[in-house]
Amino acid sequence: MSRRRSPARWAGQVVTTGGALLVALSWAVPLGWLVLTALRPEQDSVASSLVPHRLTLATLAAAWHAAPFGSYLRTTLIVAGSIVLLQTVTSCLAAYAFARLHFPGRDVLFVLYLVQMLIPLPVLVTPATLLVRQLGLVNTRWAMVLPYVGSAMATFLLRQHFRAIPPEYEDAARLDGASLWQLLWHVYLPLSRSAVAAFALVSFSAHWDEFFWPLVVTSVDRVRPLSVGLALFTQANEAGAAWQLIAAATLLVV
Repeated sequence: MSRRRSPARWAGQVVTTGGALLVALSWAVPLGWLVLTALRPEQDSVASSLVPHRLTLATLAAAWHAAPFGSYLRTTLIVAGSIVLLQTVTSCLAAYAFARLHFPGRDVLFVLYLVQMLIPLPVLVTPATLLVRQLGLVNTRWAMVLPYVGSAMATFLLRQHFRAIPPEYEDAARLDGASLWQLLWHVYLPLSRSAVAAFALVSFSAHWDEFFWPLVVTSVDRVRPLSVGLALFTQANEAGAAWQLIAAATLLVV
């Protein structure tokens, strides 16, 4: 026979479930309002009612053509994809070197490599901006990609993952005549696909939303990403209170 739940346990579950529902609603209600506003006709005032009288995709199309969102999207995909690709390659190589290779000063170099995670972003903005200007990369996609080629966080996480792989796999591959490159490609990377994929998703999401650095190094729509383009679009339309277009543009970016 199943044991009866005690009143205290039942009450605890009710409180936990209720709290979870409240948290879910706090996320769902703004998103729902965003969707309804984005699908509201432009002539249907937001102040008249919270729920639109009818829904239409015309507002999304109007927002898409009101600014060069196609160019913004292309730049964002190129920049975020390039950063993820370069970070994955450089981090895997550095993590393998720090985890499995033995060379003088390895641990000291690894600590110095991690120190960059402790440096606040505002401290790096000025020297990075001056360097980008001296290289002539202002208003180019390379200006948004090159500062993020290496990732100390990814190197640290992958190093820890590589160190957790039993060394017997490497010993067996060495007996078969595997080189360092073959060890990395055929042993460590296949066993670390989940870690690499998780980092790639987090990195892509972070650089999709990157705002401050692209705002500093771009001043033309041709190379602006979605985050900067949406901010400028919102600023230009706030004066006319075109909330439908702002919500539609935001939904497109999301």
